[in-house]
Amino acid sequence: MILVGTSGFSYADWVGPFYPESLSKQDFLTFYSQHFRTCELNFSYYRLPTAQTLERMADKSGGQVEFVLKAHKEMTHERTENAQVFPAFKHALAPLIERCLLGCVLAQFPYSFHCTRENLDYLSYFKDQMESLPVVIEFRNRAWLKESTFAFLKDLHYGFCCVDEPQMPGLLPPVAVATSPIGYVRFHGRNQAKWWQHDDPAERYNYFYSEQELQEWIPKIHALEKVTEKVYVFTNNHPEGKAVQNATRLQELL
Repeated sequence: MILVGTSGFSYADWVGPFYPESLSKQDFLTFYSQHFRTCELNFSYYRLPTAQTLERMADKSGGQVEFVLKAHKEMTHERTENAQVFPAFKHALAPLIERCLLGCVLAQFPYSFHCTRENLDYLSYFKDQMESLPVVIEFRNRAWLKESTFAFLKDLHYGFCCVDEPQMPGLLPPVAVATSPIGYVRFHGRNQAKWWQHDDPAERYNYFYSEQELQEWIPKIHALEKVTEKVYVFTNNHPEGKAVQNATRLQELL
């Protein structure tokens, strides 16, 4: 099974390109659920989600959308004295788990998270804290891209996040690898000029994929489908609704 969605759904600049002008912000998710069956929630990186918030989201989506939650920044970026954040994060997921609407947790680590023994130990610690919850790991540093990393992820039952991003020194190339029953692909855009230098972080993802660029991934995604139980595909190029247009086309192509 392949599920395609976007990274986030509540963007003011999607009104017009995707959401009708007359649509209330409170109804964005209901409208979204009529077009996509999965959504990657990034707000949980900035603030811990609550069970009440996720229950409301499940209701608004009519139980038709599987959610992926991005791990909180204390879990992936700060990583010090953070033992208390894991139970709070896991507790919030209960409504989605009960309704079979939790796809997985996405743990996106920063470029500064290097391939070291210390960081391998942290990934093991992360697994202990998350217990049996499905987790997908996204690396931003190319040094992790090697067979020993894939074997390590398999041993911990972690999924590997495949990415499409600018082909710049140190970043990951567009490889398709599965290390768990979950396949995962994120389209970040190929905006080299704004990747490292930008005034607003959203500028990094301001990119529209051409038909040819999307086509490059179709055989790769189908290859992931053959060796997994489910593949999640998310477009993170959200400015001005570009993610919606590209996700819609990906659905058609797949």
